[in-house]
Amino acid sequence: MRRNMKSLKYIAKIACASLLLVACDNELDLAPEDILTQEVAFSNETTTLGVLTGVYSTAQQDDVLNGTNQLMGDWMADNIDFVGSFPTFNEIRLYTTLSDNGSIAAVWDDNYEAIGGANLVIKNAPLVDDPNFTEEEKANVVAQAKFLRALVYYNISNWWAQPLQVAGAGTLSVPLVTEPFEGEVSFPERATLGAVQAQIEQDLLEAIPALADGGDRTIASKGAAEALLARLYLIQERWAEAADYANRVIQNPNYTLASNYDFYNTLDAEHVFTLVNTAADGQDSGQGWSGLTSPVPTGRGDAPYSDNLIATFAEEAGDLRYSELTVIGTDALGAERPFSSKFPEAINNSDNAPVIRITEMYLTRAEANFRGGTSVGDTPVNDINALRARAGLTALGSVDLDQILNERRKELCFEGFRRMDLLRNELNLRRPGMPNEAASAPGQPKTIFPIPVLQRDLNPNMEQNPGY
Repeated sequence: MRRNMKSLKYIAKIACASLLLVACDNELDLAPEDILTQEVAFSNETTTLGVLTGVYSTAQQDDVLNGTNQLMGDWMADNIDFVGSFPTFNEIRLYTTLSDNGSIAAVWDDNYEAIGGANLVIKNAPLVDDPNFTEEEKANVVAQAKFLRALVYYNISNWWAQPLQVAGAGTLSVPLVTEPFEGEVSFPERATLGAVQAQIEQDLLEAIPALADGGDRTIASKGAAEALLARLYLIQERWAEAADYANRVIQNPNYTLASNYDFYNTLDAEHVFTLVNTAADGQDSGQGWSGLTSPVPTGRGDAPYSDNLIATFAEEAGDLRYSELTVIGTDALGAERPFSSKFPEAINNSDNAPVIRITEMYLTRAEANFRGGTSVGDTPVNDINALRARAGLTALGSVDLDQILNERRKELCFEGFRRMDLLRNELNLRRPGMPNEAASAPGQPKTIFPIPVLQRDLNPNMEQNPGY
């Protein structure tokens, strides 16, 4: 919705805030004049689009799609050596997390805020009585909200549940909330991971027919929904479907593998779905991508490369993903370290969020084809060599799974994939010799998050994860 952001931003903020206020106070018969009721919020096309824009804005929080949420997975694993002073972040890094961790509580709250906004749109947009708001346009609005809900549920289900490969589809994940709050408090139990993933798949399959092809990469599109399905099918080991949906995105003319690495913080065709950040409307100061990955003095200098990631890049000389996407600077402890330069604008925290890139689809297609023994769209070695050519590396004659995962690590580092890539392959999050290696093994309690203590205090049906 970025194309409508200037005209709808005010409506969006008022709508989301005031709908929450009205819903929570069912004793009032009349709303104050400055409160936008649900009836008014969904009274016409403009206000409805304003509420949808509000959902995008909620997703723009660093704890949802804008940096902190993704980076935590990389420092919980082996890509980032977190050296910052946030005690709640250090708990996650050191595998000493407690259920009262405030950063984890914020991730829960902010993501469910986004889900709540999406639920409002999904239920109410089809009911809007406005002759200028066509049924096709309504369907598109609902489809965008379903994509956002699916994306958020994909992320949080992986944080609060052990992966399928370790615990099976019956393991507990997060509560499935698909209806908007309308005044009556309920106490949902945690759904199984299988149920949450089934809802994600349903939302995306229902959304795809009503979404635009993908020319505007700042909003939900058919390409973005297909890419997220490919991501889901990959972690479910549904190789044929993962390869198929990744191939659909690769074949979409709206997306093209960039020839170099200048696409960050742009709307280049490399991006399938990206959040546009500005100085006035972007990441939470100092806690999103830019602030954490930029060195002192402009950024916090909290998230330099781990020695293990440096060693991985050093295995082949001349890898442009290191030389062109690295800056040497001072970390939070005063040491000179390498940092990712993917997100350099730490003064204004205005770097865009690369939520889905076409590169991921090449990696997904390569892995799914390799593991499924197929060559949908192209062969695994050709897909990997396309990425290696851009990185300035020599072509391989063949590939194995370790090489595919290694290329995935180097391509997507600092973008939030590493933790799940290791866990779904039943690999420790830390390499031998790194701190907390034993605690990082798949199935160990601290590899997933605790249910926040406040949620359990408020909801007697909320079961805690083991080990907390």
